[in-house]
Amino acid sequence: MSTWVRQIHRWVCVVFTAGVTLNIVVIFGLGQEKPSLWVGLSALAPLVVLLLTGLYMFVSPYAAKWRGGR
Repeated sequence: MSTWVRQIHRWVCVVFTAGVTLNIVVIFGLGQEKPSLWVGLSALAPLVVLLLTGLYMFVSPYAAKWRGGR
């Protein structure tokens, strides 16, 4: 399970970076007064997934110690 979480975290990081880049291009590059709502929220969903998978990877070594594992 840990390897799957790491792979998901890595790929979602790529998606998040693309979303942030899209935000920067749309807001500053196109010069729109008020960008669409979907542009502002495009990086939010990957950010939530990054938060959850990052917390799992952070806590998993401590949880293994608490359970008396590795």
